[in-house]
Parts: sequence; structure tokens; C-alpha cells
Amino acid sequence: MTDSAPFSGDLGVVLNALLDAGKCISKTVVTADTGKAGTHNVYGEEQIAMDVLAERHLEEALRETGLVKGVASEELDAVVSLGGSRFGVVYDPLDGSSLFDVNLSVGTIWGIFEGDNFVGKTPGDMVAAGFFVYGPRTTLMVSRGEGVCEYRLDPSDEWVISKESVQVGEGKMFAPGNLRATQHRADYLELVNWWMKEQYTLRYSGGMVPDINSIFVKGKGIFTYPGYAPDQVDGKLRLLFECGPMAYLMEQAGGAASDGSQRILEKRIDSLEQRTPIYIGSKDEVARCKEWLASPL
Repeated sequence: MTDSAPFSGDLGVVLNALLDAGKCISKTVVTADTGKAGTHNVYGEEQIAMDVLAERHLEEALRETGLVKGVASEELDAVVSLGGSRFGVVYDPLDGSSLFDVNLSVGTIWGIFEGDNFVGKTPGDMVAAGFFVYGPRTTLMVSRGEGVCEYRLDPSDEWVISKESVQVGEGKMFAPGNLRATQHRADYLELVNWWMKEQYTLRYSGGMVPDINSIFVKGKGIFTYPGYAPDQVDGKLRLLFECGPMAYLMEQAGGAASDGSQRILEKRIDSLEQRTPIYIGSKDEVARCKEWLASPL
């Protein structure tokens, strides 16, 4: 099934704009400079040239819809008004930037809200979410609250449905992020060792997009990024730009996502830069993380 504009309605206009931006980013990834852009994002992290280009593609595509009131990005320090009439879009333009120069898969994560007042809402208020993977193929996982579909970008530059209903069940696969936390948390070290003793398959690249995409594609597994005291109590990943959209998708596919005590989708967004621990994937594995990692930091 091929369709140059697969989505309809006002929300569909925004989704199709994101699909167009994904095409542009996919092409730019092939030719962009892998070096530094000479700029830093709001968190003081040095940007690469591709970060800046991906941000530009997304903002330009969404502005043209006339339906996006404002956007918030991991690369910006405030909501940017686009002058549209209805939606707000949040995104991480290039997740996994550190993988770009070594030619591993990177991606774009995004979520859509009604309105652009994101603070005070929860990720569960999203009306759609998705992510692109730029690897040997360009693919998209997307949900409008009615399950998760996978698309791929075919050689004719059209989006083709590759799987109409993505489901996440149970199985022995793990992607343990923030392993430095094992120096501070005996419970996390014990859990990682348990996974290895139980002969779980390790699927960890250092990028949230490729690692969680693997869970969706294989239909099983767990991705973890815990916090640790005193330096990273809330971990590194942002609630609004990364964890929220991923949690939305995972629950739509039958999985789960928690910060250890609360569903990610129920967490109040208190600031654009808010961070959160995350355990995401198969329901039983998320429950295991909550049990093993329940000790307060």
C-alpha cells in the first residue's frame, strides 16, 4: 500500500508534514557533515551540523501547515510560535547524535498535542506520536491512539505500510542504558547481572530510537535508563521530547513505560527540560524493573 499523503483531516495534515520532514532528514543524513556545528543547545550540549539541519526541516514543514501553533524542541529553550491554529508539536530532531559520525542508526522522535501549552499537561494528552529511524532503511513507527503502524520509505520516495499492527509481548531481550549507574546502585547491577545469567539477548546501541525500535520490531524486550544519586537522580532523558512520545507508542502496542513508580503517560510536565528515569518495553519486564529498582535514591 503506497500513498503520498497517507493521513487525512487536520491531524493528518500535520502528520503528513512530519512525513515530508522525515524524507528530507533521511536524504540530508546521507550527505551532511558529521562535524560540529559550532553551536550548543539549551542544555549546553555541542550540536553537530545534522542537529541544526534536522531542526530546520521540521520547523519549516510544520510552519507550512497553518495548523501548528507552536513547537518545542530539545534543541531550543522555549516554545517557538509558528502562527498556526490548533496543534502543538514537540520533538527531538536527531536522537542519537553521538552515533552519527560512526554511521550507526539515528532518529527523530515527535509528539502532537492539542494547543502549544505543554507545561501542566501529561504525555497521555498527546493525540499522536511517532519516530523515524534513519538506518539502512528509513522507517516510521506512528500512532494516533488506535494502535501502532510501521511505515518504510521505499525507493520511489513514498511511505509504504510495512506492518499495520505492531504488538509488543514478552521475550528475553534487553537494552541497559546508563550503565554507569551500576557503580552507584547495587540493585541495577544485580538486575543487569540477572538478565545476563538468564541469557537475555543484548541489543544496545547507545541510541534510544534504534534500541526501542528493536523492541517494536522484535515484539519483545526492555530498555532502561535509571537515575542515580547524587548526580543524575532523574537520569538524562527528557520527558517531553523523548520518553513521553515513546511511552505513548509503547502502550499503544501493548507494552508499558514507567519511571519506577508512575506511568510515564501520567507524569505532569512541569518544564520543557524535565528529565525522567524510564523503564519501557514488555509489561512483565517493566514490572520486574519496578520490583528490583524500587529502593529510593
